Amino acid sequence: MSSMEETHHHSSSFSNDVVLNLPDSQPQGKKKKDTLVLAYKTLGVVFGGLVTSPLYVYPSMPLNSPTEQDYLGIYSIMFWTLTLIGLVKYANIAIRADDHGEGGTFALYSLLCRHFNIGILPSKQVGMNSTRVTETNTWLAKLFETSIVARRLLLFVAMLGTCMLIGDGILTPAISVLSAMDGVRAPFPSVTKSLVEALSAVVLIFLFLLQKYGTSRVSFLFSPIMGAWTLCTPLVGIYSIIHNYPTIFKALSPHYIFQFFSRNGKSGWLLLGGTVLCITGSEAMFADLGHFNPRSIQIAFIFTIYPSLVLTYAGQTAYLIKNPNDHNDGFYKFIPTQVYWPIFIISTLAAVVASQSLISATFSVIKQSVVLDYFPRVKIVHTSHNKEGEVYSPEVNYILMVLCVAVILIFGDGKDIGNAFGVVVSLVMLITTILLTLVMIMIWRTPAILVSLYFCVFFVMEGVYVSAVFTKFAEGGWIPFAISFILAFIMFGWFYGRQRKIDYELTHKITFERLEELLADSVVQRVPGLCFFYTNIQDGLTPILGHYIKNMKSLHKVTVFTTLRYLLVPKVAPHERIVIRKSNLKGVYCCVIQYGYADTLNIEGDDFLDQVIKSLKMHIQNCPDNLSSDSQSIEEEVASLEEARLAGVVHVRGKTRFYIGLNCGWFDKIMLGFYEIMHSNCRSGLPTVGVSLQQRIEVGMLYEA
Repeated sequence: MSSMEETHHHSSSFSNDVVLNLPDSQPQGKKKKDTLVLAYKTLGVVFGGLVTSPLYVYPSMPLNSPTEQDYLGIYSIMFWTLTLIGLVKYANIAIRADDHGEGGTFALYSLLCRHFNIGILPSKQVGMNSTRVTETNTWLAKLFETSIVARRLLLFVAMLGTCMLIGDGILTPAISVLSAMDGVRAPFPSVTKSLVEALSAVVLIFLFLLQKYGTSRVSFLFSPIMGAWTLCTPLVGIYSIIHNYPTIFKALSPHYIFQFFSRNGKSGWLLLGGTVLCITGSEAMFADLGHFNPRSIQIAFIFTIYPSLVLTYAGQTAYLIKNPNDHNDGFYKFIPTQVYWPIFIISTLAAVVASQSLISATFSVIKQSVVLDYFPRVKIVHTSHNKEGEVYSPEVNYILMVLCVAVILIFGDGKDIGNAFGVVVSLVMLITTILLTLVMIMIWRTPAILVSLYFCVFFVMEGVYVSAVFTKFAEGGWIPFAISFILAFIMFGWFYGRQRKIDYELTHKITFERLEELLADSVVQRVPGLCFFYTNIQDGLTPILGHYIKNMKSLHKVTVFTTLRYLLVPKVAPHERIVIRKSNLKGVYCCVIQYGYADTLNIEGDDFLDQVIKSLKMHIQNCPDNLSSDSQSIEEEVASLEEARLAGVVHVRGKTRFYIGLNCGWFDKIMLGFYEIMHSNCRSGLPTVGVSLQQRIEVGMLYEA
């Protein structure tokens, strides 16, 4: 097991300190200007999915001979969904529940873990929960702290929410591009649906092939495109309202909703599977907090996105009241002929931008999960040297591309993809509501009356939406659920296995006193050469060391216990890259190699060796213990370093597996067995830092589960 795998657990406190200790020296006017610039940038990144939803909402509804009253009821439902879920829940409540500036379901889970003892294993809590509040007055906190089942369930729910966001990354590109390309059929009736699907697949394949170049090269176009879309659609909406149904805004009265359900009953409830899509992408307001700030997201939503959507849907509904049977043709029918082609071009570009924002979000979520050790290691490439969030993963990219194209070609009908999309949208909202309620009760200590009001309104509202979309489970709704469930199981299995390994290593770690005892044995030889021995824990040495010495009966004359430490900063300053600590044993050193997300880490060839040996020599010469000793002993120690280097360099790392004995419970047998399959098939931690095969030794060891 490589130390690279583990060091992620030691990095969070460092990076947070860096962020928190920055002086706030900006003048007020500059801050306001920066916030407005950020608000403009959010149009292209955060709101892509939400603002393009008018393309596919009406075509996704199974409407049958709708009347004027039906359309007024549907518009009223959409208006109140946007207002309550978009404006109240996400833009004003969820946005405040960040974890050190990060948003999303994992951030809510992390927030709960930092305040209470509700992680799966104690080792994880030691590393990450330094700011935990110890008082656990609430019955809910006591329930989670005493019940392992409740803790596992909470983690699984948080992971499922994250996986649903990845499911969103598959479905948003498919439904957005397909709905936008469908506009070709109105002016050219001879174009078949199959041709539209093929064109959409080509556009998506092209989009995925461009990912490796990074989004920054084209992202300067994102906000102007989405700005044009956000401005044009409400203008067309206002034109449609004036020409078709000027009194549309009477539908803002909630009594139209009650009339709609009393008149339509079960069929009205089933229509909710389509109306829920009007709020699609709202989770991004919360999930993308790390790239922007709450104020910029609020300004953009309240002053541009929300009014734009309200007016666009009003215009669409006004047109459909006059032309009740055009709902299947969706968005393009209500566009006036004079501006048809400009709107078609803008909508196609907007659909591509919406797809891009979800693809980028998926890469970010996967990268965050790999860094925090919640996901098997995949290749992560940073496509920008000054933006941490801009990442690309070849494996994830091509899997997404295949799934996106498959969704379009197999479920080419927008209704089926809409059903699948509805499941993702409604479940992510429900999971966020549940986790936010826990944060309100356990951390914010919100008065019970307000918590009850929040929970009742949103849980009932989203619960009804979830129940409606689940009736479409057989008609495409199973796709994202299956993908998300498989991803959540992979994440949970990987996380559980990694934590059990850390737990074992912390329990059985080798101290320097124990190492001294092992080396004092006359059978153990100090052999010539320089050895980098990779260890995962910084306050001790890996148990593999004891296993190695007992069986090999030797240790190299100069042994450097090396830990790779990933920091959430772009680049680590050269003088901070290598941190040396000397033990009181001859020829034994500890070395922490720190690197940021934009650093290229290469442990191949002489460059790395030169850096480490230079740092070791400086440490030997400047160490307080050595300053009092004579210069001859210092020279001898430096000479022994060079001698060891010339004798040969070797990199030793552990290759550990779990021994799953008869005493293991059924849960451990399943989860650890699954972890072992993943661990043997994912990327190794060490080759990613370029150690040549000739210099590498892997020491196998079984950890008892």
